[in-house]
Amino acid sequence: MKIHRIGITALTLMPVLIAPVLIDSAWIGSAAAHKPPSLSIARLTMGTALTMAQAAIKDCRRRGYEVAASVVDRDGVPQVSLRDSLASPLALRLSIDKAYTSAMFNKAGTVLEQTHRYASLATTGGHLVFAGGGVPIEVGGVFYGAIGVAGTPSGHTDEACAKAGLAAARDRLEFQ
Repeated sequence: MKIHRIGITALTLMPVLIAPVLIDSAWIGSAAAHKPPSLSIARLTMGTALTMAQAAIKDCRRRGYEVAASVVDRDGVPQVSLRDSLASPLALRLSIDKAYTSAMFNKAGTVLEQTHRYASLATTGGHLVFAGGGVPIEVGGVFYGAIGVAGTPSGHTDEACAKAGLAAARDRLEFQ
C-alpha cells in the first residue's frame, strides 16, 4: 500500500486557521465593548400586581359583575390571579389567557380581536384568546406584561375593568 503525502504543512495552513479566529474574536470583542454582559428587565412586584388585579375586580363589582382578574409578566407567566366569590371558574382561566395573549402581542384584546391575521393562531392550543379583556401594562416606555379580566357579558366591559386595574398602579410605575 502506497501512502501519498500532500505537500501542505502546518505552517502553510496556519494563516488559514488563525484568520477566522482573529476575525471572530475582534467582532466579539467589539460587540462586548458596546453591550453589557447582562440585561436588566423591569418586573412588577407582587404587591403592584395584586393592587392591579384587586382594582380591576373592584371596578367590575361597581358595574355589577363578579369576575376574575390576572396579571402576567412580560413572558406571559402569571404573577397574580384572583377570582371573585361568584365568578365562574372558566373566568379565571380566561383572564390568564387574555392577559397572556395581550402580553405576547403587546396589544389590547379588543385590538387583537379586530385583526383577522391572528385568527388561525387561536387554534394552536397555545392559550391565545383574541377577545377583549386583556390590556398591556406599558408605562413610561417600559413593558411589564399585561392584565386580563373575564366574566362580564362583553369583552369591552372586561377590558374597561382591566384598564381600571392598570390605572390603579400607573402613577406608582411612572414615578419610580
